[in-house]
Amino acid sequence: MTYHKITIAIDGFSSTGKSTVAKQLAKELSYVYVDTGAMYRAITLYAMRKGYILKDTFNVKSLIQDLPSLNLKFIFDEKLGFAAIYLNDENIEDEIRTLEVSNYVSRVAAISEVREKLVAQQQEMGLEKGVVMDGRDIGTVVFPNAELKIFMTATAEERAQRRFKEMKEKGQDVNYEEVLKNVTDRDHLDTTRKDSPLVKAEDAIEIDNSAWNIEKQFQKVLQLAKAAIDTVNH
Repeated sequence: MTYHKITIAIDGFSSTGKSTVAKQLAKELSYVYVDTGAMYRAITLYAMRKGYILKDTFNVKSLIQDLPSLNLKFIFDEKLGFAAIYLNDENIEDEIRTLEVSNYVSRVAAISEVREKLVAQQQEMGLEKGVVMDGRDIGTVVFPNAELKIFMTATAEERAQRRFKEMKEKGQDVNYEEVLKNVTDRDHLDTTRKDSPLVKAEDAIEIDNSAWNIEKQFQKVLQLAKAAIDTVNH
């Protein structure tokens, strides 16, 4: 009997632990993990470096013109234990995780041409199935036929606390109020943009992990994944 792998789409708000659980799940199932947020952050970092995006201005036209020359890829990093993102052959994994990039990424992700380029790449990555992908529109746009769709949420305060702790541990100079504002601003931009806004797919399973630790969250998602895989293979 042929064993069929599935596509797992994990969507949700920023700092809900999507990437953490998606990485754990992919490792456990020996699936490919794709961090779509890193792809949008990479384009954002490029726009920042070129001076296209500043606090009060955004040269969208120039960014769109440059899109064909931007090459994104993931390469497995043994030290990290997951695939790091490369922009035009440069490892930018650490640079894309700053609060400054976080402050701009939702504006870049709202551009239709950027989404078009990245969605096409993401769909190509998932052609063979056996993929765990997390983002904002995976279950609604990238893989509307995914066998398992999960939508993750948590209170803004809890998400800001997690993000603040994570950034502090990396030595970044941030304060909690600044991080909370970033979380709420991104929620607003992600849910109100015209192109592929963040919404829960009708057939997605919602998980509110406000009061959950990483292990409890992983066990719940693993249970859902195993059930979905069993369904496809019986």
